Amino acid sequence: MLGLTAALLAACTSSGYPPPGPRDDAAERHYYNTGGVHNNKDCGPPNNCIAPRKPTDPTDPAFPQWWTSEWTMYRVFRNEDKFPPPYSSPPTGLKPDDYEVSYGASYYDDSYVPADGDGRGAMMEYYDKRCLPIFPIKNDFSCSFVSLGNKAYFLRYSDRPPGTPACCQFSLMNHPPRRDFIKHLPYDPARSLHLGGTIQAYAQYMGGPLFGYAFEKTAKPDSYDPSAPPYRHPQSFFFSGDPGSPPDAPIVSQNYRNFRMQKPDPAKTWAQVPEMCTPRPEWCCLFTGDCPERETEPSLRAAPRPGSQWNKLGKPGEGAK
Repeated sequence: MLGLTAALLAACTSSGYPPPGPRDDAAERHYYNTGGVHNNKDCGPPNNCIAPRKPTDPTDPAFPQWWTSEWTMYRVFRNEDKFPPPYSSPPTGLKPDDYEVSYGASYYDDSYVPADGDGRGAMMEYYDKRCLPIFPIKNDFSCSFVSLGNKAYFLRYSDRPPGTPACCQFSLMNHPPRRDFIKHLPYDPARSLHLGGTIQAYAQYMGGPLFGYAFEKTAKPDSYDPSAPPYRHPQSFFFSGDPGSPPDAPIVSQNYRNFRMQKPDPAKTWAQVPEMCTPRPEWCCLFTGDCPERETEPSLRAAPRPGSQWNKLGKPGEGAK
């Protein structure tokens, strides 16, 4: 633990943010285990977070260097145990009253380098009118997650709950997924049979919560850049939300629409961070335990929900099957 703390504080200090002091403890609380996808927390030797592949497994797909995609989000709150993801759009087997539909878009640029030089890559996920339902709060507002290099920000807009900030610091160690991020997830033959066997599914449980991706099995040309070599497009990103009420989200799936190699316009994406954030944003208080000195969200003052929060992940591979 002391080694982890020292490494984290050294990284934060080298980036010039935040300065030594009380915020250092908060920085460690906001350093979340992501199984190697967004950082190396709890990975130990690097190969601890690399999923082994069998000779019979397909080759790994990869993200293009930059891309843009709209998506449809399904917050499944009923019968998810009978019909697990990945899902078609709309989800086959489920009825309309089993899920809520909302929309959003993602923007990705692996070539981006932040002005402070802390890390690389940029990604923004915008949730329209229904925020990402992994927190023990109501998600009936628009939000964005923006990762610029190693730093990640959480943005709320004009429909945000009263008393909540427009911008807060989600983490100092949460970079965008690398182009080859799928190497951190085991290939899932059973889930790959969904959608008539047209996909390659990768998923694992993280001591409770599920984290998974599905890619189209067949490579196809890009709609935005037809000259690019054909590649396997992402089909969906599926995961466990917070099952408590609110937000009542045991399973969530973001099904991609019009995934394309269009480089995001910084003025319409990453520029929101300096526009909405102060030079030193306050820490986000989204998960129980993020801000023990001031649990600002009423629901966060309730008892934590064991096994459901993404800030309390276990070892990869542990959890429900």
